[in-house]
Amino acid sequence: ISPAAKCKDITVYLDGTGAATITATDIDNGSSDNCTLGTLSASQTDFDCTNVGDVTVTLIVPDVNGNSKTCTSTVTVQDTISPTAVCKDITVYLDGTGAASITATDIDNGSSDNCTLGTLSASQTDFDCTDVGDVTVTLTVPDVNGNSKTCTSTVTVQDTISPAAKCKDITVYLDGTGAASITAAAINNGSSDNCTLG
Repeated sequence: ISPAAKCKDITVYLDGTGAATITATDIDNGSSDNCTLGTLSASQTDFDCTNVGDVTVTLIVPDVNGNSKTCTSTVTVQDTISPTAVCKDITVYLDGTGAASITATDIDNGSSDNCTLGTLSASQTDFDCTDVGDVTVTLTVPDVNGNSKTCTSTVTVQDTISPAAKCKDITVYLDGTGAASITAAAINNGSSDNCTLG
């Protein structure tokens, strides 16, 4: 007479290394035999990031007299550990049009996960003259299993491009006191800057 094999479904959680382990007894739900059971075994006891989701595991239930029976359990493997988000501060320089851009990876400083990271994103990637100075940018670090973590970076925006100075010649006439005055604008011939002239 073969044993009565009884299984139960369980949920396991990956650890910080992306691994989880079960024993055959973890999925046993009271299997029995008319005599004495032997040592239970399972078709899979080790799980990693590639197993996230539902895994069908077969429980083999033998007795000491050579009879055996099997049943199956659904082992739900979950990754609930958020990534480690690590940011770094950077400096960017406005170009001749008064613009600068970064990518999320520019402010990433080695973020990691027990499984696999998803696509990093930053709260701001485009900068202009209104951003000159320190800008706080949030880096969002997700993993492929729906967990995420954030960190912040200080992006220092600098304008190091000098204005284009253009002058023009003018003629002025002395008045009755022998004096004449001009303004700076009078000899300006369209000077410009990538940001704003002072």
